Order: sequence, then C-alpha cells, then structure tokens
Amino acid sequence: MSKPAKNPLQSVTTTFEILNALKALDGAGVTELARHLDIPKSTVHNYLSTLEQEEYVVREDTEYRVGLRFLELGAYARHVQQLFEIAKPEVDRLAEETGELANLLVEEHGRGSYLYRTYGDQAVRVKAHVGTRVPLHTTALGKAILAFLSPEEVDEIVDRHGLDAPTEQSISSREELDEALAEIRDRGVAFDDEERIDGLRCVAAPVRDDGDEVIGAISASGPTNRLQGDRFREELAQKVLEVANVIELNVTYS
Repeated sequence: MSKPAKNPLQSVTTTFEILNALKALDGAGVTELARHLDIPKSTVHNYLSTLEQEEYVVREDTEYRVGLRFLELGAYARHVQQLFEIAKPEVDRLAEETGELANLLVEEHGRGSYLYRTYGDQAVRVKAHVGTRVPLHTTALGKAILAFLSPEEVDEIVDRHGLDAPTEQSISSREELDEALAEIRDRGVAFDDEERIDGLRCVAAPVRDDGDEVIGAISASGPTNRLQGDRFREELAQKVLEVANVIELNVTYS
C-alpha cells in the first residue's frame, strides 16, 4: 500500500487528474475537460499541450485522447513482474482446458490490477482488459489475495477504498468481508457469484511465494448458466487450485 506524499506536487497531481479524466470521458476537448475538472481552460490547454509534446496524449481535431506511449510503459511494468512470465503459460493452459476466461491479478496500492487475461473457446468477453483496476472485495481474485494478507493490511485497504457494492450480491460490510475471508482461508479457494458483474461467476486461488506471502491470484470466469453446481464449486475449483500450485512451484524453484 502506498502512503500519502508529505509534500505532493500540485502540477503532478493535476497532470494525472487530466489523464484520468481523458480515460473516464473516452477522450475530450479542452472545454469539456475544464468543466469536468473545474479547472480554467487555459490551464487545461497548457497541460494538454505539454502532454502532446511529450507524446502521452494525441489530438484529433479539437479532442484529445490518451496516447499509445502509455502502452510502452504498461508493457514494461508488466514484464518486470516475475510472476507474469512464470504464470502466463499456466493461465493459458487454464483457459484452454476449461474453455473459459482465465485471469491473473495482483494487488497494488490496495486495488486489484489485471496482469494477464486469456480466453478459452467458450469464454465470454467482459468489460475489462489488462491493466484494469478493480476493488479487491468485489472479485474472487481480490478476495483470494485479501484472505492471505495481514489483518493490518486488510484494515488499511478497507479504510482507504471502502466497500462499494457494484451489484446486489457484492460484499458491502466489514462483517461480511471478514466472514468471507475466513471461509477462503479454510477452503483455499474463493468464489465470486455475480459480485462485480451481473451474470458472471468466478473461482480463484491465491498464488504464494516460498515465504508463504501472497503475490497474486488466478481464476476462471464464466456465465452463470455454465458455472453451476459441481462444475463451479468442485471441478473448476480443483482445476484452479492445481494451476496455482504449479505456478507456486515454478516461482519457488525457477
């Protein structure tokens, strides 16, 4: 978890506010950004001009969007993660053998970040991509990680990010979360029953290193009409645990 900067630079904060707004708005002009952020148009224009000069945003007529140079940074950040290189072939195998969407997630700054996603021949296409950040308590992947963090780390994450509920099935109280995490520690596997996206279920297992520290989680996800009964609670759970175990061995001995 990151800590607040003692002396944050307002110019840096504003830069990222503008970039995040461009992402949220899926591109915008100076006037729209200024209104959205309540910042003077002249200030927005100066920031955008600088970002365009440095090739981090692209202008198309009067609209700006986030540029592909961020893709270079993202690819670098992912490839320096040892877990990605080790887990990728096993996550590919999980998708191929189950036919479903397979995922690799890590925790950073108290959020879950998708490090890798791949699709089996029956996989559904959900609105998320590599780099998407999600609240940990809303996914099986995130809960699998939270279950094996220290109580102090869980407290810090919940205090910082809260327990927003994107669906009616989402965990929305600390009591619910503590109960769910205790069950995950007992089972070794986590379930998500439409807790982030209506109609989608997911089963996940934590990945731990040789010091028993949780370093990520893997999962298989699919529509509720396919992920039912024993297939959801037993077959996929066992498959995900097997793959997680292989990754852990490779992390330890590679």
